[in-house]
Amino acid sequence: MTKLPTALTGLVKREPVLSIAFLCAVISALFVPPSPAYLAYIDLRVLCLLFCLMAVVAGLQECGLFLVLAQRLLTGERPLPAVSLALVLLPFFTSMLVTNDVALITFVPFAILVLGMVGRSDLLIPVIVLQTVAANLGSMATPVGNPQNLFLFAHFSLSMGEFLALLLPLTLVSLVGVSAASLYFGGRGWISVSFPQPARISGSGRLALYLILFALCLLSVCRLLPYPILTGVVIVALLLARPALLGQVDYMLLLTFVCFFVFSEIWGRCPPFGTVCPLCWSGRPCSALPWPARSSATCRRRCCWPA
Repeated sequence: MTKLPTALTGLVKREPVLSIAFLCAVISALFVPPSPAYLAYIDLRVLCLLFCLMAVVAGLQECGLFLVLAQRLLTGERPLPAVSLALVLLPFFTSMLVTNDVALITFVPFAILVLGMVGRSDLLIPVIVLQTVAANLGSMATPVGNPQNLFLFAHFSLSMGEFLALLLPLTLVSLVGVSAASLYFGGRGWISVSFPQPARISGSGRLALYLILFALCLLSVCRLLPYPILTGVVIVALLLARPALLGQVDYMLLLTFVCFFVFSEIWGRCPPFGTVCPLCWSGRPCSALPWPARSSATCRRRCCWPA
């Protein structure tokens, strides 16, 4: 009997955002009881795009692409502030394409390795803090930078040009800010960076496949490729090339979005949050009625008469 509460407590601690989203969805279900109509609340396009992006980016990371690029950028004798700036800007720019989480998972250990090799572990705290800030600021620039952006991009039917135009000024200001902070807190002097075991691409054939799949993901984000086709292509390609990548998808994040879709849809439409009938969803106001009447035949007669 004690195992179930313990398991639930562990789940809440591991997935606090999912837990809150699930609680909100359960509360919203008190206003609109669950029904097959709930399926219409879920944005399958966003979920499929997130699934494909997470699986493909996991493949790119597994091939060592990001570490190879980072090592080639930093190898040699360079000013220490320039190295600190590079370590901070790496997650800033890569998060625009591979999400802020992946950028930090990749480049925070890399920064620890580089600064430890040159004997400047005293810079670890400022550099890692700035990397975290940079990854979150850089990821806001594109629809694929983080899941929230992808949802907003799809929900408001923005074009890529409109989205980039909205975020470009903030991105440029953020770039100037994190660059200035990196140069100020990045130390002084010159250092020589070399890697005793240079990173190498693992599986050039698979890397080419992942890059093609990533390009297809971007085409689908821009609405140039239907998302069902993309999802089918990604699943089949990964099943043939690397099935383990499908297990690296953050399914808890996908479930969090499902709960969020249900809650946000009801919050926006259902009285007392919105002003539409919870039965017909016609948009005719019924918020003046007490709640029991809103979900009864009285509400239906008042809201759902023929136009």
